[in-house]
Amino acid sequence: MLSSTARPAARLALAALALGLAAWMPLTSFAADTPEPAPAPAADPLADARAQIQAGRWPAAIDALKRVNATGNADWNNLMGYALRKNSPPDLDGAQRHYDAALRIDPRHQGALEYSGELALMKGDLAAAEAKLATLSGLCRSPCEPLDDLRQAIARYKANGNRY
Repeated sequence: MLSSTARPAARLALAALALGLAAWMPLTSFAADTPEPAPAPAADPLADARAQIQAGRWPAAIDALKRVNATGNADWNNLMGYALRKNSPPDLDGAQRHYDAALRIDPRHQGALEYSGELALMKGDLAAAEAKLATLSGLCRSPCEPLDDLRQAIARYKANGNRY
């Protein structure tokens, strides 16, 4: 048992120890406070098709897209329409079906709006291309690559005597 004169000193030492622990504890790291590592980004299932398109290998792009077969995905439909339109010979009806599907899934899909506008020019339908341009104009402002590209395609079409 502590003497009556030692008690205040012991209490003071315990208080200092408690304050020291309280000041030190927030600086420590506990396993429960450690954030979990971020999950790795999911692989893009369309990456192979995009690479084939970038390289201009249309049949390989079409094959890669068929392997993925994501018909409910607007990007997949847009890429399939693009590859079919660029293939030799082009499948304009197939491209149209895929662009239409992409736009049913996502009416604001800028790529599908641009490419379906270019397809309309290939078919000689300036009014449809200009309608796609108007829709794109409402979605984005320059610089906006799909808007700018379709605008230039329409200008070239007109400058070439309304021929693609």
